[in-house]
This record gives sequence, structure tokens and C-alpha cells, in this order.
Amino acid sequence: MDTGNLNQQELLGILRESRSIAVVGLSDNPNRDSFKVASYLQQAGYRIIPVNPFVSKVLGEKAYPNLKTIPPEVPIDIVDIFRQREEVLPIVQEAVSLKKPPRLIWLQLGADKQEAAEFSRNNGVALVMKACLKVEYARLMRGEQLE
Repeated sequence: MDTGNLNQQELLGILRESRSIAVVGLSDNPNRDSFKVASYLQQAGYRIIPVNPFVSKVLGEKAYPNLKTIPPEVPIDIVDIFRQREEVLPIVQEAVSLKKPPRLIWLQLGADKQEAAEFSRNNGVALVMKACLKVEYARLMRGEQLE
């Protein structure tokens, strides 16, 4: 797991204090990893904000085509990105440029992009990559070991 200069206690603090997660690339297909991770996090108590231009609703929540179309009154604490590596940098730039940027951006396994990590971190938004948010949440918050 690459957390940049964010230590485990700081990451744990963000996970504990956060209430909402915008999931970019969230599929409405229950067999997809994005759906499984978002469903797990929703059951853990987070509000999930689906970001996918091809669906209208996922997990009972209205979906948005991109981060900028989420109304400003909808807080985004964490942005979890399920996209191809080459699509990640513009999404990270969009997240960082929001009127109220998230506290944390998470690049799911396979979406790691060093340039995006540097951009985010250089602009004051912590970024985690090379790890799964569901697995790390289970480990840090619940002491569970998921695969």
C-alpha cells in the first residue's frame, strides 16, 4: 500500500471521521468489484455517491456523470476511483479542483498512477494507491483480514 506521507493513524482517523464516499466507476452490476466494495462500505455506514455516466442509480443512491455534477451540498469525504490507469489523472485533477475537495482520494488496485498521486499530494489532498479500500477498511477498522 502506498500512502505517501500519510501514516496509518492519520489514515485511520480519516476513515473514522468520513461519512461519504464518491465511487468513480461504480457499476450497477453486483458481480463487479466496484459494486462489491461500495456495497460493503455502505453496509459499514458510509453514504455512497455513485459516479458513472451510464447509470441513474446504484445501491439506492442517485448516480452522477462526474464529480463536478455532484451538488455542492452533498459532502464528499473520500473519492474511490475504479477506472483504467490512463483515466485516473483527469479524475484526480477534477476531485482536487472541487470547491470542497475530499480529504482522501483512493486509487483502487490497478488504477495506481504516480503522476496522479503526486498531483493530489502536491495540492494538499492525501492519496492512497496499490491497495483496496474494502480490504484496508476491514483491517484497520475491524481488525479483519480480507482477501
